[in-house]
Amino acid sequence: MSLSSHVPARPGAALWKFAADQRIWIASAVILFLLAVFDRTQAVESADFAIAALLHTAPYLIFSIAVAAYAGATGADNLIARAFTGAPIVMILLGAVAGGLSPFCSCGVIPLIAALLAMGVPLSAVMAFWLASPIMDPSMFFLTAGVLGAEFAVAKTFAAVGLGIFGGVVVYMLSKGGALNDPLREGIGNGGCGGAKVRAPKPVVWRFWTDGDRRAKFVSSALSNTLFLGKWLFLAFILESLMLAWIPAETVTKALGGDGMLPILTATLVGVPAYLNGYAALPLVGGLIEQGMAPGAGMAFLVAGGVTSIPAAMAVWALAKPRVFVLYIGLSLCGAFAVGVLFQFWQSI
Repeated sequence: MSLSSHVPARPGAALWKFAADQRIWIASAVILFLLAVFDRTQAVESADFAIAALLHTAPYLIFSIAVAAYAGATGADNLIARAFTGAPIVMILLGAVAGGLSPFCSCGVIPLIAALLAMGVPLSAVMAFWLASPIMDPSMFFLTAGVLGAEFAVAKTFAAVGLGIFGGVVVYMLSKGGALNDPLREGIGNGGCGGAKVRAPKPVVWRFWTDGDRRAKFVSSALSNTLFLGKWLFLAFILESLMLAWIPAETVTKALGGDGMLPILTATLVGVPAYLNGYAALPLVGGLIEQGMAPGAGMAFLVAGGVTSIPAAMAVWALAKPRVFVLYIGLSLCGAFAVGVLFQFWQSI
């Protein structure tokens, strides 16, 4: 028995843990409380707006949760292991597609990346998966379609895969000179639980309901995803309501509107510090587009923010050597700008 088992818990430790776990709900409650104190009318309007928006996206939310829970319960996410075998160019292509379509959450991707690199999988294929994964997944696709429209969701899926391929090819060319050998930091192991998906992928059980453990996993995954998506979307819709109420449309139009390259470049750079969460960003971008934001700028914001958000960037920094981190950021920003330009061109046709 360890000595730590005899150490009493600090007073208030449970309260701090609860606050940390529920910080998004608490943030929403604090915002509504402050609004009620200083502007009761806006508080009511923001709450009504958030509830109505949640009800509007509920069908897409339910479907996306079911897809994610089904993938986890059946073990379909183990199929990702098959994307990293074969010729380098084939691995880049499959890695980008797998990253853009796989239901991996952020906590599962990082150990998987570590496992792939530690096992000697080329950085080019891993980078393709790494860049594509934060941008799109089945849940994100259906929520994007519900909030921004099916055309935007399809375009963002192609953007995810395209960015992955672009990054993988660039890394492949650079790797030929040996500049990117040993990309992992010292002490990084072989990926823990995520690595098991690569080292020994388990068979998929499509009829998961015949297994009690898999049924329990489905219910647990569905519940956790519902709470996760619900809290982020509720906060996002509150922020969107305030943005629509307080930010003049002329300001948005001037900064991010128009047909030139500058709005797209601005949105690409702004997406790095301003991006909150993949799900929270959707309604915010939807509100900005309604106020005059160029669609290409909106796409650039979502792509750049998804890849370079603080949690994603911190994970890359902790895992990879500085030169790989700089390359990751550079590829994501260049790719996001190119995606924004292409999407804006497509919209103008």
